[in-house]
Amino acid sequence: MLKEIRAALLLGLAVWVYQATNPPPPKICGTPGGPLITAPRIKLRDGRYLAYKEHGVSRETAKYKIIYVHGFASMRHHTMSVAKLSAEVVEELGLLFVSFDRPGYGESDPHPKRTPESIALDIEELADHLEFGSRFYVMGFSMGGQVIWGCLKYIPHRLAGATLIAPVVNYWWPGFPANLSTEAYYLQLPQDQWTLRVAHHAPWLTYWWNSQKWFPASAVAARKPEVFSRQDLELLSTVTDGRMYMPQTMQQGEFETLHRDMMIGFGKWEFDPMDLENPFPNNEGSVHLWHGDEDKTVPVSLQRYIAQRLPWINYHEISGSGHMFPYILEICEAIIKAPLLEKK
Repeated sequence: MLKEIRAALLLGLAVWVYQATNPPPPKICGTPGGPLITAPRIKLRDGRYLAYKEHGVSRETAKYKIIYVHGFASMRHHTMSVAKLSAEVVEELGLLFVSFDRPGYGESDPHPKRTPESIALDIEELADHLEFGSRFYVMGFSMGGQVIWGCLKYIPHRLAGATLIAPVVNYWWPGFPANLSTEAYYLQLPQDQWTLRVAHHAPWLTYWWNSQKWFPASAVAARKPEVFSRQDLELLSTVTDGRMYMPQTMQQGEFETLHRDMMIGFGKWEFDPMDLENPFPNNEGSVHLWHGDEDKTVPVSLQRYIAQRLPWINYHEISGSGHMFPYILEICEAIIKAPLLEKK
């Protein structure tokens, strides 16, 4: 009898562990019971669909074609202050922005095998589908800024310029001195430290850690005020698109959006950004990195070190700003113009 009870308990524990660590399947857009498809989408070579949105002048008249990569818990509608740019600026410069839902977000199909390389190739395929020509610009904010490192690694020959805006860093990139990355890591709230430990060392537990109720999980995902600067909180109170589109952002499931972002962003990378070579050795383009010196989400000390290691990066540090500074219209305009007007 005792053996049967032990066997039942072990079986029950095994079932609980399986259910706790295995996320529910995503609700794929366009499938029975799944979210509706409302955006234009392209079919990628592996059969996945990528949803996108165009802003600015037409493709035929555009002088500058820019693919924008959204951040964590965002989607194609979230484009900093791009939508607020004056029609005069857009027309004068001939700007065309294309934002897209990263895999699993919004209306883009999930990609269980997503890597820094695969998302860069998705961007290249999107540009080809839209007939952007041999070269185009890429720009990314926060977690989307981290994606730009993959573009610089895997598709540098397709880039006219690249802009990283408050890009998320991986504390385990080997190029960081151990004392510097450790010091920056412990600037985070303890619950975020644990969340990233799990994502890096035990990615198979990421879903469980972020869905269990015993310990607080990611403060960033919960958008706790403690992870924002005073300026950030003021800006967030004026940003309405974030609240408006939040139901659509993660409608296919949090695992394929937030949790996979964590596993990839803080996992083991196949390359170290600090080993990259200048993609524009003949000054035919440029790379810009923008960061606020009061950013409480991504430590500025690590961005300074990256800029020191990669002197070909044009580093811009915004005094008195936190993580959300690109939502200031004047700064957004400066970010957009920097790589474009260099060629004039």
